[in-house]
Formats: sequence, structure tokens, C-alpha cells
Amino acid sequence: MDSIVQPGTAPFWIALLTVAGLGLVELVSVLLGASASGLIDEGLDFNGPGDAESGLLGGWMSWLNAGGVPILVLAVILLSAFSAAGFAIQAFIGQFREPLPLYAAATGALALAIPVTRWSSRGLARIIPRDETSVQEQADFIGLTGTVTIGPLDQGHPGTVRVKDRYDNIHALRAKAVPGHLIETGALVLIVDGANGLFHAIPAPAALENDHHSSNGG
Repeated sequence: MDSIVQPGTAPFWIALLTVAGLGLVELVSVLLGASASGLIDEGLDFNGPGDAESGLLGGWMSWLNAGGVPILVLAVILLSAFSAAGFAIQAFIGQFREPLPLYAAATGALALAIPVTRWSSRGLARIIPRDETSVQEQADFIGLTGTVTIGPLDQGHPGTVRVKDRYDNIHALRAKAVPGHLIETGALVLIVDGANGLFHAIPAPAALENDHHSSNGG
């Protein structure tokens, strides 16, 4: 323990505690029927028009694969890698001399964390469900059934519906209920409309619900 808790590690403890805080925020938001990561992604647009500064930030975020995983997940990966690299650097250096100054240790840790974040996020993007936001492809999801994973769905904040497309790929779609409906988490729904990355759903008719359970071996 003494090799970890040592002078020159304050930024890495802060990063580690921030990761824990982000995890708690996401957990609480999901319990409240929303998703912090989804709301953050909805509020940020790194590909839209803007000044040179936003374009530069957008370029960096794109390089880090912000579009492949949610922003919150990307932040957790980056902070975790930064923290782990910082502790490792200071522990190694501490075997031979005094710990590095904060600025030197933090610079080295960040230099290691950035490529690790890029590689890790690209790997995660291949296995986690993707939010479907392409207007040109939204028509492909109309008529599909799925399960509400973050809800309930109403006409307020969007929830999430997990669907399987015609090629057996899993997608997590941002969705609201059609006016007049309130759909609980875990319910089967039918996607009936969608625009600008947001879908509208109704409770799945009984016939479709039976077909869904049959196709899943229920």
C-alpha cells in the first residue's frame, strides 16, 4: 500500500474518485428512469458546425472514438487509464528516487492514457449496443419489436429500447412512447416512427408479442 499512496499521486486519486462518482451518477440516473450517458450524448454535438475551437475539440473526440462509445464511457476509460498509468509511473520511479513532480507524472500518465483510451474504446464499440442516429437508416427500424431497457417510456425524456435488426445485430434506440401510452421498463414495444435519431413506440400487439417470444425460444 505504501508503494501506491505516496507524494505525487494526488491527480491520480482525483481521477479515480471521479470514475467512482461517474459510476454512481449513471447508476442513480438509470434507477430514476433515465441515463446520464444518453443525456450527455444528446446534449453534445462534436460534428456540427462551429468555430475553430469546437472543430478542434470535435477532431480530438472523434480520434478518441467518441462516436463509437457513449461520452461517459469514454471519460471513464480515459480517467481510469490516466489514474492507473500515474500510479504505475510513480511506483516505478519511487523504487530508485523521489517521486516525479506532479506536472511530469501527469504528463507521462496522460501520454499513456490517450492511446490506451483510443484502443479500448474501439474494442468496446464492437461489442456494446450502438445508438442508431442516422436519419437515412432509421426507416430500417420501423416495424421492429424490442424491449424497453431504460424507461418507462412516455412523452418526456427519451428512454432506451433494445432491438434486434434483420441481420441479428443489437441496437439501443432512443425512444419515446406515442402520445396516449405509458410503457414500463421490460415491456415489449413496436417501433412505429422515428426522426432525427429519436424513435416512437407503442406496446407490441399480442400477435407480435407471441411471435417475439417464439423467435427467442420463449
